[in-house]
Amino acid sequence: MSDEKKTPKPCWYVVHTYAGYENKVRDTLLKAVENNNMQNLILDVIVPVEEVVEIRGQRRVKSTRKVYPSYVLVHMIETTRSWYLVRNTRGVTGFVGPDSKPVPLTDEEVEVMLSTQEKSVEFDIAIGEEVRVLAGPLENFTGVVEDVDTVREKLTVKVMFLGRETPVELNMDEVVKID
Repeated sequence: MSDEKKTPKPCWYVVHTYAGYENKVRDTLLKAVENNNMQNLILDVIVPVEEVVEIRGQRRVKSTRKVYPSYVLVHMIETTRSWYLVRNTRGVTGFVGPDSKPVPLTDEEVEVMLSTQEKSVEFDIAIGEEVRVLAGPLENFTGVVEDVDTVREKLTVKVMFLGRETPVELNMDEVVKID
């Protein structure tokens, strides 16, 4: 590799890291860029995350999670110096590409990877589990979950009502799992 710019403009590259080291790699790499005065070669380092809302029992808990575990995105001009600095950062196992040679992401790939992730909702209630209704006209009724719609945050629960099993659509926060 020569020190000439292989790519005249900065490109995004994917770097593979040890599991759980993504933030440490980002912080270490940004510090190394600053210490080596390489801000003109390595422009940004990102660990893509998304906000997740989980329903645990009756509570909604907001948290963030890594969209691409074990990967970090680096916006850089590829030179011998920039490649060496990234490749030799503690926790980095290599660039994603054939023989660990950096392959720039396409504009479409960058757009997908850096797009604002929609909130996703995770629930600790699954199909087939028994739940108790917490609110509404069916309060304290129990039933079995038949369908989980995470997009609409709804459950279809089959409850015994007037001597018959009846499917009822409920909001996620209107039920609690029976252990």
